[in-house]
Amino acid sequence: MIAFVVLGAVLIAGALLFIVPPLLRRSLRTGATRDAVNVAVYRDQLRELEGDLRAGTLAADQHEKARREIEARLLADVGGGEAPAQSPRRARAVALALGLAVPLCALAVYLAVGNPGALLSQTSEGGNRHGLSAQQFEALVARLAARLKDNPEDAEGWMMLGRSYAVLGRFGEASEAYAKAAARMPRDAQLLADYADALAMAQGRTLRGEPERILLRALAVDPDNVKALLLAGTAAFDRGDHSAAVRHWERVLGLLPKESDMIQRVQASIAEARSLSGSAVGKAQVARPAPAGGGGRVSGVVRLAPELTGKVAPGDTVFIFARAVEGPRMPLAILRKRGSDLPAEFTLDDSMAMAPQMKLSAFPRVVVGARVSKSANASPQPGDLQGLSAAVKVGAKSVSVVIDTELRGLVEK
Repeated sequence: MIAFVVLGAVLIAGALLFIVPPLLRRSLRTGATRDAVNVAVYRDQLRELEGDLRAGTLAADQHEKARREIEARLLADVGGGEAPAQSPRRARAVALALGLAVPLCALAVYLAVGNPGALLSQTSEGGNRHGLSAQQFEALVARLAARLKDNPEDAEGWMMLGRSYAVLGRFGEASEAYAKAAARMPRDAQLLADYADALAMAQGRTLRGEPERILLRALAVDPDNVKALLLAGTAAFDRGDHSAAVRHWERVLGLLPKESDMIQRVQASIAEARSLSGSAVGKAQVARPAPAGGGGRVSGVVRLAPELTGKVAPGDTVFIFARAVEGPRMPLAILRKRGSDLPAEFTLDDSMAMAPQMKLSAFPRVVVGARVSKSANASPQPGDLQGLSAAVKVGAKSVSVVIDTELRGLVEK
């Protein structure tokens, strides 16, 4: 954290050296006009925005929004024609204002696109020895709140205040600030998703009621907003609509970058939602004729090794899954049972696929696995018990899976 603070201070000092001294010299030496100074400052701000966009620290939509705001402020400042340059004393005041504004703007941008929670967590763990303390951060937030009392139509300010309160864990105040921002920017899907999240936290960590209605508004504005889809899926899951949860989360999978760490977590949530609706799926399977030749399914029995019998409770969750021998590690089908069901007969087929394009029938050979989880988490956890079959052809009917291994880490088996 100390390196982060020092680096930030050096960068801000460098920026001030480029802006403040030339401004002072120009004002004292040549009596430059106010418009010329404003144009120079705004040009520097636009150049910094372009640099942030190229470096990847600012998203394209955020860059465009910030650029429009700078251009609007420039037009407002220079629109009245050229005015006489201010006195040296006034120039020094302008320089001082810029000296204060640059670090405050840097903090504002960090609150908007960075991860201030990481700084606060380090402060709480390591005390206030380095950098910005929680008290200092709260003081800055209080100043922002005071400023908004004099400028209540500043929608961006209300949004920043809501985000700041959320970082501090003050979710009631965060939801109130987001509500004011949303009243002024009702078509901002990300703002609505943040508002729903804060409101859910404020009312006992539940998305039922108003938070879910706000999420529907967000998805009506932008059906591909990732946060709104994730939360809408969670809301559907919590009220037992597992098919709706799967629809929302599958849409998220198509929007996330391939290298995103979130993909595995979303896949695990989809698997859990599918497994919870497995009883209804099982009833439908009874009524359907089996595919010709047994294609698109595998069946067999899962047993527990005798030496692990004492480690499985009747209420433990048992996940039974199949994945391709050659291909992605993502399960092609998954079924959920309980510890009391062991030994358990199983049938996995295409109807249990986690994604439409990832079905058993699309691969010639698979491995069938079973895992006992005390946490009911679809992702492997230390202490889980697992077993894998030999590689079998899709269509096999007498697959034997013996749960005989205790997982000691999060390494996927």
